[in-house]
Amino acid sequence: MKRVNLIINIVLVIAVGVLFVLYFTGKKKSGPAQTEEKLVENNSTGNGEMAYINIDTLMNNMDMFFDVRNKLIDKQKSSEAELNSRSKDFEKEATDFQEKVRKGLVTRSRAQEIEQELYLEQQNLIGFKDKLSLELAEEEQVMNRQLIYYITDYLKEYNKEKKYQFIISNSLGGPLLYASDKQDITNDVVEGINAKYAKEREK
Repeated sequence: MKRVNLIINIVLVIAVGVLFVLYFTGKKKSGPAQTEEKLVENNSTGNGEMAYINIDTLMNNMDMFFDVRNKLIDKQKSSEAELNSRSKDFEKEATDFQEKVRKGLVTRSRAQEIEQELYLEQQNLIGFKDKLSLELAEEEQVMNRQLIYYITDYLKEYNKEKKYQFIISNSLGGPLLYASDKQDITNDVVEGINAKYAKEREK
């Protein structure tokens, strides 16, 4: 009888020991596995904590970017044409003046007056050139801000469903050195933002 009790007690101790080991080692294994499983599930459904957009790819495929950029290029061409026209007029006047002075067709006092007029005209031309440069630089800044605001506004709508904690911008040479392709939402954003812009452009 004592021997049976001893055997039962040994079996119980072994059983408790096995349960103890299985419980704690099983918990340790299941923790990371469950976490990994949740991350995979989140990534596959697009609801991970972070996503990124390749900003170069987005800009090269964003219809709004090309429309706004083309307007800026047209303005630049128009400004350059006006500047070139005024520069040619000035050069012609200066050449004519030098020819008249060489031939002795103007008096000394009149030559001084024309010289002063040409100097003022040259200064006005330089001022006009600087003004055009500042206007184009300002319009480029406005264009960039318009694009940034448009992208961020779209991402707010986009993320209502996706529920990302962070959506960051990535570009060649940028701070993001590596990220999984699963976090790359560039193509999805390009498709959606172009569809939104197309509807707005039709109005």
